Parts: sequence; structure tokens; C-alpha cells
Amino acid sequence: MNLAVVLVSPKTPGNIGSAARAMLNMGASDLRIVAPRCDHLDSQAVAMAVHAADLLRGARIYSTLREALADRDLSVGTSARLRADLPAPRHPALVRPLVRQAAAPALVFGPEETGLINSDLEQCQVTVRIPTGDYASLNLAQAVLLVCYEFLQGQDEPAPVTRKTATREEMEAMYGHLQETMHLIGYTDAVRARHTLRLWRAMLDRALMSSAESRLFRGFLRQVKWKVDDAAGRGTEAGPDRETRTTEAGEV
Repeated sequence: MNLAVVLVSPKTPGNIGSAARAMLNMGASDLRIVAPRCDHLDSQAVAMAVHAADLLRGARIYSTLREALADRDLSVGTSARLRADLPAPRHPALVRPLVRQAAAPALVFGPEETGLINSDLEQCQVTVRIPTGDYASLNLAQAVLLVCYEFLQGQDEPAPVTRKTATREEMEAMYGHLQETMHLIGYTDAVRARHTLRLWRAMLDRALMSSAESRLFRGFLRQVKWKVDDAAGRGTEAGPDRETRTTEAGEV
């Protein structure tokens, strides 16, 4: 499986090296690091990686989570807390079928002290929580090991039929387009926009859109903008009885 492990703003070299070792144990090899606060090739990181030193050296560094997820078609966040306006975390085993259906899934872990913040989790289609005892705080490498085990080694079962879904970059572009359209037609305002978009994200992410479907949706949004601009130019309100310009479903 082409599973990428994304570490967001890790603080200590030892944790990065240990996470790389955990990945190698479970058969993952694509390590991505977003805005690290330390040198991921520090001697402590290399020492903790042990036989995963080559995996560590091959890690890719990104400035933002959006860039790290751009080519992924499924992103799975990790969190031990319930968040307002965001779907509740699920047991990793329940998410395994989604991950195995994806062509390019990503598993996202937050900083050691805080975990992923809301703006990070917004970019993840689903969130998982590792079931623990009363003390729920896990070391970063422990979390990487456990969730990678669930996704890569947890159960020997036939691989389901793969369905190619839109990349996260395509979905983020679509959500930006949706937000612009909501403002254009007065569907929301600056105060409510973030909450409203979160609700739309939760609904549309569950659909696991293909690239063609995301383009279809954006074609609809372009038609809405054209209709509003046309009505404004005519000095009238947009209505169904006015002639409309057609937009091809596959237009970008």
C-alpha cells in the first residue's frame, strides 16, 4: 500500500527517528514532515531510526500540511479529543477499509505537545483515535506504530476494489471555490463561514469524490457565478426562467 505518514511540526529528533523505525516495522516507507522544529537528520534521529536511517534520509519536508497532502486521495488525522464542528474520531480498525480502498492514503500526526489543531483536522476526511486506558497520551512513535499496524498489518484480508478518488489538492481547491460562491450569493458571512464550510466538508468528504466528480461540482459553482454576474449586468435577479449558459461537466 502506498501509505504516506505525515508528521506535523515534530519537536524532537528522537521522536522523528523512532517514528521512522516504527514505519519500517509495519511496511510503510513514505515519510513526510511539515514545518519541523528540529533537524530530522540530527544524530539522535539517525540513532533512534536504527535500520530505518535510509527511510529517514529520504523524508520529504513541506512548509504546509496542504502541500504534504496535495497528491493524496485520502487523509486520515489522529486525535484523542472530541472537537466541535468536526466528526468524532473513529477506531482505526473501522477506517481500515477506507484506507485500503484508497490509491494514495496519508496518515497525519500532530505535534507532540498538542496533537493536530482544528485547521489541520479540517484537511482530513476522517479522524481516528487509538483506544487506550485512562491515560491516553501516547509517544509519537507509539502512535505511528499502532495505527500503521492497523492499516498495514492488522488483518489478512483480500484487498477491496480500488476506487480512485480526487486528490486532497483537488478537494481543497473545490472547497475554496465553494466558499467563494457561498459569499457571492450571501449563503454565509465572515462570522459563520468557517463553521458552515466545516459542515460542507464533512458531508462532501464522506462522498469520496472522484476527480471528475469534483470538476462536475466546480462546474456547477461556475454556472452559479455566471448566473449572478449575468443578472447583475441585466439589472435583474437570477431566476430559473432566464436563459443560462451551459457548462460542460468535465470543465476545470
